[in-house]
Amino acid sequence: MSSPRFGGGRRPDGAVPEGPKATFRQLLPYLLEHKGILFSVIGLSLLGAGASLAQPLIVSQVITSVQDGSDLGWLVPALIALVIGGALLTSVRHYLLQRTGESVVLSSRRHLVSRLLNLPISEFDARRTGDLVSRVGADSTMLRAVLTQGLVEAVGGSVTFAGSIIAMLFIDAILFGLTSSVVVFSMLVVIVLSRRIRKYSRLAQDRVGALTASVERSISAVRTVRAANAVAREIDVVDQDAREAWTAGLQVARISAFVVPISSIAMQVSFLVVLGVGGFRVASGAITVAQLVSFILFLFLMILPLGSAIGAFTSVAQALGALGRIREIIDLPSETDNDKPTETLAGGLGKVAVEFNGVSFSYNPETPILHDVSFSVPTGKRVALVGPSGSGKSTIFSLIERFYDSTVGTITVGGHNIHALDRTELRGSIGYVEQDAPVLAGTVRDNLTLGSPDATDEQCLAVLAEVNLSNIVSRSGKGLSAQVGEGGVMLSGGERQRLAIARALLMAPAILLLDESTSSLDGLNEQLMKDAIDRASVNRTLIVIAHRLSTVIDADQIIVLDKGHVLGTGTHAKLVASVPLYRELADTQLLTSD
Repeated sequence: MSSPRFGGGRRPDGAVPEGPKATFRQLLPYLLEHKGILFSVIGLSLLGAGASLAQPLIVSQVITSVQDGSDLGWLVPALIALVIGGALLTSVRHYLLQRTGESVVLSSRRHLVSRLLNLPISEFDARRTGDLVSRVGADSTMLRAVLTQGLVEAVGGSVTFAGSIIAMLFIDAILFGLTSSVVVFSMLVVIVLSRRIRKYSRLAQDRVGALTASVERSISAVRTVRAANAVAREIDVVDQDAREAWTAGLQVARISAFVVPISSIAMQVSFLVVLGVGGFRVASGAITVAQLVSFILFLFLMILPLGSAIGAFTSVAQALGALGRIREIIDLPSETDNDKPTETLAGGLGKVAVEFNGVSFSYNPETPILHDVSFSVPTGKRVALVGPSGSGKSTIFSLIERFYDSTVGTITVGGHNIHALDRTELRGSIGYVEQDAPVLAGTVRDNLTLGSPDATDEQCLAVLAEVNLSNIVSRSGKGLSAQVGEGGVMLSGGERQRLAIARALLMAPAILLLDESTSSLDGLNEQLMKDAIDRASVNRTLIVIAHRLSTVIDADQIIVLDKGHVLGTGTHAKLVASVPLYRELADTQLLTSD
């Protein structure tokens, strides 16, 4: 079975788009952010490299001394000290690398989350939530491998590699020529394959993002899924995404399967060459046994960094694939990038709280939403927006909050063009209660203080009483610490709506936008909602999207909208007499007295 796909990690045809490619240069800032520890690790790596390079030289001296019957003297203690010292340096270096790797993941997640929460609302409308979550979780974790799988250690390894090459060249140039040809060939193979690893690693992360989005979609609507007997179908959808992620992961595994054994093959071939040719050269007197043993030890020291380098190539290629997905979000402009606030609301709202003047707007050019909309909301008054679904009511709220910006016409708040106001100040003066009344998982206090972190318990209890919600803190015995459940599942629909109103009121906004959804409420909850609206309108400007006219029939002003046009403005009695659509709505809800 197939399911609708929206934005994010997958196109409508089901294919995962190839996103922007990240470069190693873009990875450097994440590493250099911890340059102090990294330089310490590099220093320890260099010390370890020195200790490693010294060991074959001492071993050669030991063999020569044994052959000559000379006293070993300081050679054995020095060799033991080098082995133990190298082990200690490796241990400390490993811890520092692991710690730095975790720090890189932390800083990348903090940066990514900061950018995510500041993206324009349009980006969230176009992308799948689960795919965004996957970038914070799975993709950022991939950056750890850059440090923990050999990139920084390759610095010390390069010294060991270079030192080994010089020593081997000095011992026997012919043996060195044979072994180096094997090494060069293996490195060329790794470089070619690493490019494919980066490509398929990005694809694999995209598939994981799509999988996470599907799981999030199913879990967030689990009650609806079960009520529709759609559990099996949703399992099939998630299973399809899981299989695609598995397939993409296998593609990475297949290429890695060629890369991983390269160092082992290079070691074995080089070792066999050295044993065969080296044995012949010892027999011919070209080199001594001590020199051959020393050469073999240097060969091991050269191949081991090669293994680290191969691991580094692989891990960096995979990290760059994940970094491409991270950079795709970080490189998006935030909603405030082009803001240039020049005015302030410090002087108050004046006589007109909100005014629309010739505003037209569309989310996309093919579907215009608002057409030349003009109206004004006097300060301190209660104004209702009414009209059929799709008439543009919620879009007007989005424009007032600057979730979207209109390009035609002007919108003013307190007499100031909202484009000239700082968004933080603008939203600080406006309380917004959405239609679906979102409630965050956590306690009642957590939800109330979301926009007012310094509010006291007394203020929280007072605002709950203001919207007839005192019962939710008394029935559990836990007061404000009572849990509301994921999405407020432990509250009724009316309670969620009123809790959202209480949260907005606690911010003490000058303007309150209330998308009042009462269509699913019973008579008692509707009356409680009406009481809450009446209390919310005291000493502030209230703009309500009315779904039931009975809750706003006594509003100071009602604005009738249809298909993005303003059909009329006035009181209930005036609109019943002058606007046919409004009269039809009132007749349907039994609010006319003919």
